[in-house]
Amino acid sequence: MILRLLTTSIQHRVATLSPGNVLTRIAVQIPKFPIVLSQLRANLSTTGRLAVNPVATRAYDINTKVVKDVMLYKYDNPRFYRILNIFAITQFLFWGYLSHFAYNTLRDTPVPEGNSEELAWYERINLGENKYRNGIAIMSFLIGYGILFTAWMFTLRSVRFLILRKGGEKVSVVTYGPFGKNRIMEVPVNCISAQESREAARVTIPIKIKNRSFFYVVDKKGEFTNARLYDYTVGMRRNWK
Repeated sequence: MILRLLTTSIQHRVATLSPGNVLTRIAVQIPKFPIVLSQLRANLSTTGRLAVNPVATRAYDINTKVVKDVMLYKYDNPRFYRILNIFAITQFLFWGYLSHFAYNTLRDTPVPEGNSEELAWYERINLGENKYRNGIAIMSFLIGYGILFTAWMFTLRSVRFLILRKGGEKVSVVTYGPFGKNRIMEVPVNCISAQESREAARVTIPIKIKNRSFFYVVDKKGEFTNARLYDYTVGMRRNWK
């Protein structure tokens, strides 16, 4: 009895799967296929937008017109620059004193001509002669001034904070000062050009500000508090004519 029932049900299913029935079902479903395909595409676009949407990574999709001030970068290390400037000032004083000493103390003492060949090479040099005395004095002063100038320029060009102002049109560049006070200037975004990208730079990122000499330095040890916004504002490389 059970075998007869199973045989009957199988025969009924086979009959319904005859070529005529299959073609009829396909003909009925074909007009619905474009509708199903469009619904499938709509579902994929709504459910997978965040995962596979490549448009979100493009620069013109980044909203840089912020509604309030946003900090892009900070590097708070005043102790290092304080020590650096103290070192530079002491070096300037040392080399300045050496310059003063050389100019006022060295006396002209000619070397005897008779036994000059028996003397060592440094004993045959008359440091009190004008060319040596003036040369030592000028060189000493330039060394001290060069150390002080380099330390101060490095301090003044080291970026402490980068703040994107409300509206996204300007950036406040805050740098260190030689005597501990910050220096603040507002620069249009299109007047700032980063010479290297954040990922490619190893130690520092040189930044050029239009109509200003030397580069400004962004240390990679600092914190990029809003890295994505930085990349599409300050971190972009611009060419000026």
